[in-house]
Amino acid sequence: MKTQSILLAAVAAVAATAAMAQTRSEIRIVGSSTVFPYTQAVSEQFANLTGMSSPIVESTGTGGGMQIFCGGIGEAFPDITGASRAMKASEFELCAENGVTDITEANIGSDGLSIAISNANDFAWDLTRAEIYLALAAEVPVDGEWGPNPYTMWSQIDARLPEVEIIVLGPPPTSGTRDAFVELAMWAGCEELDYVANGGFDGDWVEENCSRMRTDGPFIEAGENDNLIVQRLNSDTNALGIFGYSFLYENLDTLKPVLVEGAEPNPDTIASGEYPISRPLFIYIKNAHRGVIPGLNEFIEEYMSEDAMAPGGYLTERGMVALSDAARAEVQDNVLSGKTMMAPE
Repeated sequence: MKTQSILLAAVAAVAATAAMAQTRSEIRIVGSSTVFPYTQAVSEQFANLTGMSSPIVESTGTGGGMQIFCGGIGEAFPDITGASRAMKASEFELCAENGVTDITEANIGSDGLSIAISNANDFAWDLTRAEIYLALAAEVPVDGEWGPNPYTMWSQIDARLPEVEIIVLGPPPTSGTRDAFVELAMWAGCEELDYVANGGFDGDWVEENCSRMRTDGPFIEAGENDNLIVQRLNSDTNALGIFGYSFLYENLDTLKPVLVEGAEPNPDTIASGEYPISRPLFIYIKNAHRGVIPGLNEFIEEYMSEDAMAPGGYLTERGMVALSDAARAEVQDNVLSGKTMMAPE
């Protein structure tokens, strides 16, 4: 009965879309702050080439974007959402419950989760993921026991690090950047600790005990606007910030990267995996809106174009790391044909 209700809702929503969408003349896009500058670049190019209205692009964060995108079909709901991680099973189910049953997933490229600091800071920063974990986690090993994080200075974690206060600005829990950082930096760093490695703790234990960021001051949630982190780093030369590589790339005149285990984030190290904190980027397209929202098909074609996605394209010029030729061709075929994604595991 529940499945039948979902199907009926989807049919009704699709029918309603055709009647309602003509009252909305602009494409509407929500989602990840990391994907935002890439989608904005495509929007500008689309408007320049077609003469149509530039899409409305909102930086809502990955989680927030999924909630809005999955709210339903019709003019009140966005056509595309950007994500700095793959859609979760719970989000796919929310979409289905609201009649959003035909979605195309597109991995548009890759991004490095950069840790940056002001160029005015003269220390040669190079952190291991274990040191990142010890600086930012809510709980760490203390005298052989698992307990609240006592570290307030970088030098307390390792004597080679400067004797300055730990201040790190990063994304909130609703951000895909936060999700990716927890998985790629925090879990990996936790697993490197002797307490965990020698204690026989498995991945489930790590996920349960090593996911929480500290809330006692050294880690500061800076919201979804990564530009605010850039501003703070420019005013506090000892503060570190966490955001996507594109924001570091766009601000290299005032910021420099913190190396992670000897690797500097750049297109080559991110593409090769040498830089250890990297992740794929996505957009999700509501196929019921294709051919109904004016310009949506043309916008999708521009997003999938070689001018945008290929190495040397205008998205890579803004810091995105391009897919391989084979992977890019597969994504382009899937998106342009409107291939429906399968439910995430």
